[in-house]
Amino acid sequence: MLTLKGKSVFSGISIGPLALFHRNTISTAVRPIEDVDAEIARFQKAREEAIGQLKDLYVKAVDKVGEEQAAVFEVHQMMLDDDDYIEGIETKICDEKMNAEAAVDQTAQKFAEMFRSMEDAYMQARAADVLDISRRVEQQLCGGPGIDFSNYDHVIIAADDLAPSETLQLDTDKILGFVTSAGSTNSHTAILARTLGIAAVVSTGTQLHNDVDNMTAIIDGTTGTVYINPDEETMAAMKQKQKEEELRVAALEQVRGVPTGTKDGKKINLYANIGNPGNLPQVLANDAEGIGLFRSEFLYLESSDYPTEDQQFEAYKQAAEALQGKTVVIRTLDIGADKKVDYFQLDPEENPAMGMRAIRICLTRVDLFKTQLRALLRASAYGKIAIMFPMIISVWEVQRCKEILNEVRQELDEKGIAYDKDMEIGIMVETPAAAVMSEELAKEVDFFSIGSNDLTQYTLAIDRQQTQLDAFFDPHHPAVLKLIQMTIENGHKAGIWVGICGELGADLALTETFLAIGVDELSVTPRSVLPLRNAVRMTDTRETSDRILSELDSDYTAR
Repeated sequence: MLTLKGKSVFSGISIGPLALFHRNTISTAVRPIEDVDAEIARFQKAREEAIGQLKDLYVKAVDKVGEEQAAVFEVHQMMLDDDDYIEGIETKICDEKMNAEAAVDQTAQKFAEMFRSMEDAYMQARAADVLDISRRVEQQLCGGPGIDFSNYDHVIIAADDLAPSETLQLDTDKILGFVTSAGSTNSHTAILARTLGIAAVVSTGTQLHNDVDNMTAIIDGTTGTVYINPDEETMAAMKQKQKEEELRVAALEQVRGVPTGTKDGKKINLYANIGNPGNLPQVLANDAEGIGLFRSEFLYLESSDYPTEDQQFEAYKQAAEALQGKTVVIRTLDIGADKKVDYFQLDPEENPAMGMRAIRICLTRVDLFKTQLRALLRASAYGKIAIMFPMIISVWEVQRCKEILNEVRQELDEKGIAYDKDMEIGIMVETPAAAVMSEELAKEVDFFSIGSNDLTQYTLAIDRQQTQLDAFFDPHHPAVLKLIQMTIENGHKAGIWVGICGELGADLALTETFLAIGVDELSVTPRSVLPLRNAVRMTDTRETSDRILSELDSDYTAR
């Protein structure tokens, strides 16, 4: 028996034969050329053919997974039209006198590496997109038949990774699960698996070979474990676990559509975190009660120039209308030197997590900030939008943000443009400074949202991207929990609501703790909504609060 560990993207359990995913070989070796113009023309023809294929795939995907998921193929068409991408390929053909296949491959690898180096997980996953579109162009340049997707029938597919186009061309009704050695939980394969309820484990780090093809495999999406050629004991145990998982999922459906509240009547607002409008169907499908964190930086990261006010307005309006009156908390631009957005022209930094990012950029580039605020205010006329400022460390920053916001409001008033005059304004508490100053900060805003990821990083002085320090990175550290408790207490003292929008919000081991210390809102990934609602509804704070509060004041060595 071979056992693999990876990252789970859907908690289901699947058992079936393993099928290795085979691609046609494409040669991208460097060959010298003589006629540069002819080679560029050959590239352009292949690029146009690839765009035509993507248009067809979009139509097919709309029928299969809906317009939101199909939008990836519109994005791919835009990527193939990107001036920087095209110029990079044509420059290599001209300057290095190399063949188009090699030029496309080398340019794709460069762009993919740029995306992989970004801190934002969503943007890291875009590396797969640029490789996918490039392979499509390379296939056109090389000719030959494409992949025969009909070969994959009631199997668990094993691959190094799956491109968006490959995933959506598979008959997912006949796919039992996915196992990939690479990939991420934010890839399109992962998103599709979650959307369709297909068991999947990614990033196992183990490349499988033909010797395991057609062997029986088990995907345990609850633990991120894959068993290949399992023994009888493992098979029996996993079949039993499969039955239990089916019962658990059925039980979660019982809390769909019901309020999120404890046994003793404490109401909690249970919201979802999203990275772009494409996640809205997941918010609705998982019955979230609102959006607690809309990361607006996707507009900047996916653009080759500053997004216009109207472009931003349309994205925010889409979210506001989709939620039909439910709260949509939109975080203003949170970008930094680590995300390498070229047109921002940020200086390289040795420690970008503590450098020029987020609200610091906005307060030094006021025109940029005002453009986003105008778009947010205009969109607030179409739903219940709240604005949230990130990376706050002082009262004067909040006051300055409010001053700029009021200037924008006045501009809109003068033009007679409608907006929600009662829109809530809040801040993210994600630095120890903000937590310590929360009593003073609470007087300036309508709500706090605790960003537990950065709060943990800055409190423990540990880079959360540094995997070598995983043994030291403890989100349950007493210092982190005490800062969260302090923030909630000070928020309530000032009469404002306090939520948590970091990963800790979905940590069921801490649900009772957060309820005991008085959290008002939890914002989590869409797929975490129903499990968290179930956990909240099973809790009686009258029975747990005294014990938990006592533990918070005690020595945390055991914890």
